[in-house]
Amino acid sequence: MDLQLTGKRAIVTGASQGIGLAIAHALAAEGVDVVLAARSADKLTAAAADVAARSGRRAVAVPTDVTSDAAVQALVARTVAELGGVDILVNNASNQSIGHGFPALAGTTDDVFWGDLDVKVLGYIRVARAVALLLAEQGWGRIINVSGSGYKQTLTIVRTIRNVSVVALTKNLADELGPHGVNVTVVHPAGTLTDVNEERFDGRDPGNAIGRFVTAAEVADVVAFLASPRSVSIDGDAVHVGGGVLGTVNY
Repeated sequence: MDLQLTGKRAIVTGASQGIGLAIAHALAAEGVDVVLAARSADKLTAAAADVAARSGRRAVAVPTDVTSDAAVQALVARTVAELGGVDILVNNASNQSIGHGFPALAGTTDDVFWGDLDVKVLGYIRVARAVALLLAEQGWGRIINVSGSGYKQTLTIVRTIRNVSVVALTKNLADELGPHGVNVTVVHPAGTLTDVNEERFDGRDPGNAIGRFVTAAEVADVVAFLASPRSVSIDGDAVHVGGGVLGTVNY
């Protein structure tokens, strides 16, 4: 299937490694020019070079802290300057250290709570806000928010709240931007094999119907479809990419 993505221009946040980098590779392989954004400049530069080398498309590294509105505005301005515009936004930045130990109520300090949500919820809002007018003015666009299966789990207060918030954000944006040709969706990975966590997942039960962990590349395949004109019938909706997490009913 031709995803009709050749010549499109994308921003992917949290793109220096893991799912974000896999998404950048998947989009570039479909003919998209990509701006990769993340905080770690050296790792990001190497990631962009690898995307460009494998795909033959433009891949630009723009170090960005999504907790800064000024940095986000500079990211979008740089994208327009380098690529001539933007068609696709993939919000994927997240703080993988804060809340990683699944703190209970006593451990959910103000710093833990706001440190997490400032990246994954407010950060998503900042970047979406910065690109939405551009997408609406051209009458076409895609925003894909990467959330997580934790939105239906009680392992941690912070991560449940942030993932539920991303779902609510997605539907609000879809209703507002849909009439302007901009579709907004959310994907929910579960435990996902990436370039940085294979050893940690070795021997663990994936807890899903397919009996193995989904890979970052497999999540990226779904995101690439959602980023394409072919996905026009999906708007404001959630797509679960966890291999069928056991015991969870999605509706």
